[in-house]
Amino acid sequence: MTSLLDLFAVPPSLLALGEPTHGESAFLQIRNEVFLSLAEHGYRSIALESDRAAGLIADDFVQGSAAVPLDRALAEGFSHGFGAAPANRDLLLRMREWNAGRPAAERLTFHGFDAPLELEGAPSPRRHLVRVCEFLDLDRSAEIDDLVGDEARWSDPAAIWEPGRSIGGSADAQRLRVIADDLLTELYLQAPRRPEGWQAAFVHAMSAVAVLRYHAAAAAPLTQEARFARLAGVRDALMAENLLAIRSVEAHRGPTVVFAHNTHLQRQLSTMTMAGTDLSWAGAGAIVSSLLGDRYAVIVGSLGASPALGIEAPALSTYEGRLQQDTGLPRYVRASDIEPAERRTHDYRYFPLDDATVAHADAVLHIPTGVGAATLAERILALPGVEQVVASQENGSPEVAWGDRFFHVGADRRQPFATIVEHDVPGFDEASQLDRPGVFRLNLDLGRAEFERRFGFPPKDFEEHRHEFDFARLDTVVPHPGYALYGFASIVMPGPHLLPEVDQLLAVAHARAVDRHERAVRRAAGQQE
Repeated sequence: MTSLLDLFAVPPSLLALGEPTHGESAFLQIRNEVFLSLAEHGYRSIALESDRAAGLIADDFVQGSAAVPLDRALAEGFSHGFGAAPANRDLLLRMREWNAGRPAAERLTFHGFDAPLELEGAPSPRRHLVRVCEFLDLDRSAEIDDLVGDEARWSDPAAIWEPGRSIGGSADAQRLRVIADDLLTELYLQAPRRPEGWQAAFVHAMSAVAVLRYHAAAAAPLTQEARFARLAGVRDALMAENLLAIRSVEAHRGPTVVFAHNTHLQRQLSTMTMAGTDLSWAGAGAIVSSLLGDRYAVIVGSLGASPALGIEAPALSTYEGRLQQDTGLPRYVRASDIEPAERRTHDYRYFPLDDATVAHADAVLHIPTGVGAATLAERILALPGVEQVVASQENGSPEVAWGDRFFHVGADRRQPFATIVEHDVPGFDEASQLDRPGVFRLNLDLGRAEFERRFGFPPKDFEEHRHEFDFARLDTVVPHPGYALYGFASIVMPGPHLLPEVDQLLAVAHARAVDRHERAVRRAAGQQE
């Protein structure tokens, strides 16, 4: 796949990579490869569509802190449930591995750039204000607690749609905004004396301000349609403010990759029709682009099909349909090289390409399809002579294996040359963490020679090298955690960019199975004679 940097005469200082929908792991998996590749070219930070204050915890893990284990970094270092995405686990681990032993100037930094809120609601500013007070050694917790009161009056979802129920215009909220502003001033006054930890305290102070701004916007007496556009615009403005602040912090170290939904990164205004009313607002990308000019570049994501999301292949007349006519692999296409096409139907799972999105982008990353277990099964079954057995109660398979797929050549069912499994086997095979939602693993019989060629040691020596492998990492060919001694390798959730390598390994395993089958046929024929 073409390198992103080949698309630009001068690398942008803020390189935005978008996805057209949340929930398709292929975009996150390619994002990881892109970012680690760009790190070799001087990119030193990544910003995700996740709470900026929460991101401080994830970055502590990335920087090697022993106080933040991986489980906590995933649970508390992401918002919107994004910590559950297996590819985000891999991102943190790979960044931490990169950073080990490197000087500060070369280390990678993780950032969130979203505000600590959802479109449909926002919490109180309590925890952020308290964190700033703790940094400044100020005891204002009683005053803050009194003004915040019951958290439920802040998080009430109905308050977003009914101005009269919002606390944003109350005297308590106004007083809290003054306190937040005072704390910001005090932070700057204390900066010369307290540089250590200042940036983290500043992030919490700005998060408190962001929450209070959002509640104030929710209290505005607008129609429901106008309120939606206003709140969406305020959230994007807060995102833009965070992106600009991140660039200010990272400017001396190198460029930044930002990854989010296309709608937050596109240069043109966001639009929506509600109740017959056309609404528009400036997204974070539109704001940042207007201020950074050509220092901001955006590659929007495009998707053909997604087994995980139930999205079928597009019509050939659409942008997505045309983009995948020439290849089944992910690719970058300069926006200026894309001819006008039809807009795909929008069902809110997927935001399709349209004339404006393409016209205002620098390039498009098109992924023809996400890769699911069924997708891989179809690929394997296309090989000559392959038959599939799916474990089930009916064929006597143990319950822990139901749904797993086993692929054979010929009638011999003793040794599959490939399997696709979706479950851990307690006490035996748990290293790949297959019980995570949507996770599966492809296993391949490579044989001793290919196994040794790939891993540098024979299968019999696997146990001496087990500690060298992360068996839960995606897109990585590793020895099978349970059957490496027999020459098996495995890949957890291979992404679409890895399909050429998967095909090469399948060819090796399939050839071995064909050879076994042909030898068995010859033996049987000899016995009959």
